[in-house]
Amino acid sequence: MMREVREMTPRPQHELGAIWKRLDKFAEVKQPGEAEEPILAGPVRAAIYEWLTEINAAETLSAVGIKPRRSALLFGPPGTGKTTLAHHLSARLGVPLVAVQTEQLVVSSLGGSGRNVAELFSVLREADGRCVVLLDEVDSIGSRRSNDDQACAREMNAVLNTLLRYVEAFSGICVAATNREDSLDPALWRRFGMQIPVLLPGANERYAILQRYADPFDLREEDAELLTDLTCGASPTLLRGLMEGMKRALVLGPKLRRDTSDPVDVIGGVLASVRPPPEFDVPPLWESGADLGRLASIQWPPARKGVPDLHKERVA
Repeated sequence: MMREVREMTPRPQHELGAIWKRLDKFAEVKQPGEAEEPILAGPVRAAIYEWLTEINAAETLSAVGIKPRRSALLFGPPGTGKTTLAHHLSARLGVPLVAVQTEQLVVSSLGGSGRNVAELFSVLREADGRCVVLLDEVDSIGSRRSNDDQACAREMNAVLNTLLRYVEAFSGICVAATNREDSLDPALWRRFGMQIPVLLPGANERYAILQRYADPFDLREEDAELLTDLTCGASPTLLRGLMEGMKRALVLGPKLRRDTSDPVDVIGGVLASVRPPPEFDVPPLWESGADLGRLASIQWPPARKGVPDLHKERVA
């Protein structure tokens, strides 16, 4: 998707390992080598490439009196790959992603949530920029401040104020993600240098996602295009589930003594257990009364890369 960028200055692994261990209760640390390159719409890909270029041109920008942006808010429907995108960004920078589940910062004791936010950023400062921080589901502590005088509301307002201070003062790279951008406090929105919508994939992206997750099975171009049309409105997560369900059925079918010779039956069976979230519009393939007969035109079973097509050999 984009060229490699300069890695940050290394730090002894034993020191970093101790820091990551202290973050266990709040976050999962994902290493660069575990990252998967996301399939992105053009505008999102361009925004991320521009940001990486900024980060690597800090000295050049300093000459004209500006600094690289250090933070971004990723927002959009669930399952669109916001965490995958943040992990890819950290991998391109050659550092781990510290994926903070922000709801784990919230505790019932008075003042406890604010102390957790303070502890989190205190430990992150020790990492000295050798990671990218992801505040996942940031709406859990970043929702609009309430005028309610109840103790719970006052506590969450205090937590948000604490978060605002630490995000603003943080010198590392910080990414936040939310499915509920409309609920965020405006002050938190403004704390991020970039606000990037990560939306449901268009036709080109769906085609590429289907082909990626069909691997090592080889979908013909016309078959992938049919599935692309039938999955309009599907998230990357749903598309992955569809393709992995298809592969699972093909591989396990013989072991389970199930007939896998009919694509309509196989894919129809997958649809019964892989469903779009209720808040999404239903893609055509999942609609009640959908014409699954269109799937009969798919070359079935799809050829498996590196495995001889015995049917073709017999015909020859």
